[in-house]
Amino acid sequence: MTTYTPLPIPPDALRELRRTDDAGRPARPFTARADGAPTDSVGSPLRCCLRSVQPGERIALVSYAPLRRWAAATGAEPGAYDETGPVFVHADRCPAPWTGPGYPFARPGALRAARRYDSAGRIVGGRLFEIPEDAGAGFDRIIGEAFADPAVALVHIRAVEYGCFHFEVRRP
Repeated sequence: MTTYTPLPIPPDALRELRRTDDAGRPARPFTARADGAPTDSVGSPLRCCLRSVQPGERIALVSYAPLRRWAAATGAEPGAYDETGPVFVHADRCPAPWTGPGYPFARPGALRAARRYDSAGRIVGGRLFEIPEDAGAGFDRIIGEAFADPAVALVHIRAVEYGCFHFEVRRP
């Protein structure tokens, strides 16, 4: 059972990112392949629907600033904590969103960082963790630990290897 709700990139943000990303570059869609070519991206995480890229899907690798977009909606001022990083999204509307159960991209043994932010958009802590065999319980524990601090407004889950944003969880 998932205690917290992993959030994908919001639909309004996706519409914008599919035209121009958060670094100001136009999106360049391509077809996902699994053959070692430069467009080899099968299995990569899609942040639009929180599932993995499948062969033949039209996707784009775009720069995304998750904290910037949250701050714009809440009036926060993240300042130097506003980061932009690469994420894969469907080039067109997502065919089917991820519905669980559990948490997306939860491969046991993978390393993740749970970065905590306060209501002003500043980092107020973080935690490195290895996803355990019972991935749902592991994520529940790490996110619950973050929200035990009343200053924490949201948590970003990121891959350690590349620092990529995977998903966001907001205070329940």
